[in-house]
Amino acid sequence: MTNFIPIFPLGIVVFPGEDLNLHIFEPRYKQLVTECYAEKKPFGIPTVLKSGLAEIGTLVEITEIAEVYEDGKLDIKTRGLKVFRILEVVKSIPDKLYSGAIVNYLDNDDKRHVIKMRNLVKSIRELHATLKLDKDFKKPDDQLLSYDLAHHAALSLEEEHELLGLMREDQRLEYLKRHIKKILPLVNEMEQLKERIKLNGHFKDLSSNFNL
Repeated sequence: MTNFIPIFPLGIVVFPGEDLNLHIFEPRYKQLVTECYAEKKPFGIPTVLKSGLAEIGTLVEITEIAEVYEDGKLDIKTRGLKVFRILEVVKSIPDKLYSGAIVNYLDNDDKRHVIKMRNLVKSIRELHATLKLDKDFKKPDDQLLSYDLAHHAALSLEEEHELLGLMREDQRLEYLKRHIKKILPLVNEMEQLKERIKLNGHFKDLSSNFNL
């Protein structure tokens, strides 16, 4: 399916099912949000990378306009719907301040893989414990999908965008598993290094088993 959508490029990755709060202050995006909310139309958030505007993004719907300020700025709540690929950017739209794009939507296999997910959740919790973080996934473990964990896995923006472009749940789980497997030893080493630095210059309670 191909259609035209308004776009709001941002330097973030939004995943399907994700709830995202946005503060809107630019005139073009105030117009975009006001029109989309009134007409109950979604808009697209393509990711802005260092290399420029990415062709992959996420269609989002406005679930609530939380606040309208006296100067016209807006706080809105949105939710990610599905992944799209940009076929053509339409920079100029008659009577509009914002841009748009002709897109198609990517078929997404989100079949659950219980054992893979269970192992991944265990690894991510181990990462968080090492970093002394307490993160809430906001769902029971048996209801989680890869998208629910992506922002909790210490991915870079580019890595999150790569993940967004994977259209099978088993591929996304494998991607996250390999990432955690790669960074967890590094994080452990850094935490050990921090502890050694903390000990330097302090009195130490040490014993020796070496006999002279």
